[in-house]
Amino acid sequence: MKGIRLVGGAALAGALLMAAGCAGMKVRYGDPTSAEPLSTDFGSSDLQQIASAMVDSLLADEAVRAAVGSRKPVLLVAKVKNKTMQHIDTEALTDTIRTRLIQSGRFAFIDRTTDQEALDEFTAQQESGLVDPAKAVPMGAQFGAEYILTANLAEIAQKAGTRTDIWYKFTLNLKNLRTGLLDWAEEKEIRKVGERRWFGR
Repeated sequence: MKGIRLVGGAALAGALLMAAGCAGMKVRYGDPTSAEPLSTDFGSSDLQQIASAMVDSLLADEAVRAAVGSRKPVLLVAKVKNKTMQHIDTEALTDTIRTRLIQSGRFAFIDRTTDQEALDEFTAQQESGLVDPAKAVPMGAQFGAEYILTANLAEIAQKAGTRTDIWYKFTLNLKNLRTGLLDWAEEKEIRKVGERRWFGR
C-alpha cells in the first residue's frame, strides 16, 4: 500500500513539474517584417522582402505606367508556382503581392479562386425562385482580365560538411492578354547560408 502511494506521489509530482514548466513559457510578439533569418528555409521575412521589392519594381516601371495611364486595367494575379523542394505556402505569397497592388490603387482585380462560389450564387439567383428577377445579378456581365501576373519560386541548394547554401530566385511576369506579349518582368534573388555548430564550439 505504501509502495502504491509512493508511485502515485511521484506521478503527481512529475505532472506538477510539467505543468509548472508549461506555465513558465515566455511568449512575446515578434516583428513580422524582421529580416533576421532563423533557418535556411524560405520564411516570412523572405516573403516580405520579395513582395515589397516586386511590387515597387512593377509600380515604378515607366513602360507599365505609360501603358496604364490614368485608367485602372483589370489584372489577374495567378498563384505563385513553387519549384523548390520545400513545402511553401505560395498562396500567402500570392495574397501579399495582390494586396500590395490593390492598395496602390493602380489596378482593378479579378479573383478566379472564387469562381465556383460565384457560379453557385448566380445559379441560385437565376433558378431557385427565391430571388426577385429584377434584383438578380445577370450572368455574363463580369469583367475579363487585361493582364495576368504569373510567378515562379525556384531554389538551388548546396551542402558541404556542416555548411548549407541555398539560393532562391523569384520571377514575376506581367503578360498583356490582348497582345500576348510580356510587358514587364522582374527577378529577386535571396541567398541564405547556414552553418551547423557543434556543442562546445
